[in-house]
Amino acid sequence: MRSASPKGASMVSQAALLQARGICKEFPGVRALENVDFDVYPGEVHILIGENGAGKSTLGKILMGAYKHDSGEILLEGKPIKIGRPVEALRYGIGGVHQEFMLVPWLNVAQNIFLNREPRRWGVVIDHQKMHEESQRLLGSLDVHIDTTQPLKHYGTAIQQMVELSKVMASNPRVLILDEPTAVLTEREVECLFKRIRELREQGIAIIFISHRLQEIREIGDRVTVLRDGKNAATGLMNDISNDELVRIMVGRSISQMYPRNRRPPGEEALRVKGLSVRGGPKNVDLIVRKGEIVGISGLVGSGRTELVTAIFGIGHIEQGEITLFGDKVTPRSPAQMVRKGVGLIPEDRKRLGLTMKFSVAWNVVVASLKLHFPHFVVSYSKVARLAEKFVKELRIATPSVSRQVKFLSGGSQQKVVLAKWLNTDSKLLIFDEPTRGIDVGAKVEIHTLMDHLVQNDIAILMISSDLPEVLGMSDAVYVMYQGKLSERFSHEEATQDKVASLMLGVGRNEA
Repeated sequence: MRSASPKGASMVSQAALLQARGICKEFPGVRALENVDFDVYPGEVHILIGENGAGKSTLGKILMGAYKHDSGEILLEGKPIKIGRPVEALRYGIGGVHQEFMLVPWLNVAQNIFLNREPRRWGVVIDHQKMHEESQRLLGSLDVHIDTTQPLKHYGTAIQQMVELSKVMASNPRVLILDEPTAVLTEREVECLFKRIRELREQGIAIIFISHRLQEIREIGDRVTVLRDGKNAATGLMNDISNDELVRIMVGRSISQMYPRNRRPPGEEALRVKGLSVRGGPKNVDLIVRKGEIVGISGLVGSGRTELVTAIFGIGHIEQGEITLFGDKVTPRSPAQMVRKGVGLIPEDRKRLGLTMKFSVAWNVVVASLKLHFPHFVVSYSKVARLAEKFVKELRIATPSVSRQVKFLSGGSQQKVVLAKWLNTDSKLLIFDEPTRGIDVGAKVEIHTLMDHLVQNDIAILMISSDLPEVLGMSDAVYVMYQGKLSERFSHEEATQDKVASLMLGVGRNEA
């Protein structure tokens, strides 16, 4: 991919606004960035992409003043500047939103947005009315309409993301850095965010958008820079490079290699659902999953997919219907009951529902199987460590030791720890809810490879995914959910992209 200036962007000037030259950064035992060059122009969205550990978030934090670089220089309008703290970056007009929010949960929304920058009357008394009015205006530009007098802790992660962005916009930045801003947002919220980004671009603000989601960066980006192993791999116009080329530059493999499947005839039924209705969720659902196959459920967020699989796992109230599991009728009453029957759930929100982030890798691996491995309730840490080390080796979990707190692992490795937890229970039916959400392209291939290996060993997999290529590439059979209703079952050959996408949007359901 050739280097390029952003001629395709909506430009205010042809001179770079912010430049990084020869940036180097080391952490103990890790060289995070090595002689990295980067620039962003007024009125463009410059995508920064790479695998987990490639250095993209580190570079973003250096430009935001959260980290100090070891060598190299940063230039603003061609003049060298020194940024040692986030407050100094803001003085230069450089603001950003980190992956980890910098918010105070017990303060109200407006107080968070104007923290340490409160509008004052006569320079002394905080003008609360103006603060709330401005907060509502900033949030309104993102199509968020909430009570700004309420403590922030009363709102969910997506709202907090919008509050974080509003806090940055309150400082009127010239350069806006967004690190994985869509990770916790619904599709509608992403649309609102992108609308606002386009407005800011038209105002001449330079935007650095850090992500690994190919579909999103294609929609919003003007230029793209790829980092690989802490080094510049390529820079060029977004329209000049295909997704396949981007993947090859990032991880050294093509998109066609992202969905490794060795398909074979499936075995006997593992799960049959008939006429299942869930309170507040899907209605009259029929579903079959066989041993040795991956069954995908596609559909938009809010269509009822998660409510269906969590009800099967024993969470939620089943109003009617039958569930047959490995030939026996079962009424799911609790996750513990379903775990004993050989079912495991890899949840969408692995950090909140799949892992105990402050615990070690070892304890996260064995927490669901303590009774199986220690029936007399005498726990041996050496055995816990051996069990965990077995899965670390088999699943190639990147961790210095099994005693490492799981919160320090990459998203892909955390997902593998969740998978190890359920494999350690001898689960025969695994439910994957968004198996590769929030992990980079390379880790996705590893998760997909593991899933294929599992079905080769007669494990049945029920997979929810909002990623249509993932559903089509990995599934042996596909269902589509729309407004709580499940389509008929389509074979891998029948489930074309046009057919599934149309059903997801409610188009042509009667004909299908």
